[in-house]
Amino acid sequence: MSTLQYVLGIVASVLTVALVVEMLRRRRLRERHAIWWLVAGTLAFIISVFPQSLEWAAGLLGFDAPINLAFFASLILLFLVALQHSAELTKVESHNRDLAEQLALLEIRIRELEAVKARRK
Repeated sequence: MSTLQYVLGIVASVLTVALVVEMLRRRRLRERHAIWWLVAGTLAFIISVFPQSLEWAAGLLGFDAPINLAFFASLILLFLVALQHSAELTKVESHNRDLAEQLALLEIRIRELEAVKARRK
């Protein structure tokens, strides 16, 4: 790897972590969503500073090329993010359905109370 590639890797990973931290600070990202991105940024930083660690891990896990391990790890990370978002989306949809049902029941109750009030006049 050239010096430029090392520098670009380090800069990209530091920017990723800095962006996630800034989004957390401004409350535009919740902690439970930020964890995977912080892990990815930290691992990218480690691999950028110590590229031989990727070669060592690839050899240990039986990957022919270190880049294959990087792509595989990226795929797993994105899968976990998508799975987490799907689980939270399911939870939010269920909560919205419950709220809509409660709202419908309250609207029915209000109409009934208004009808009773109108009859008493």
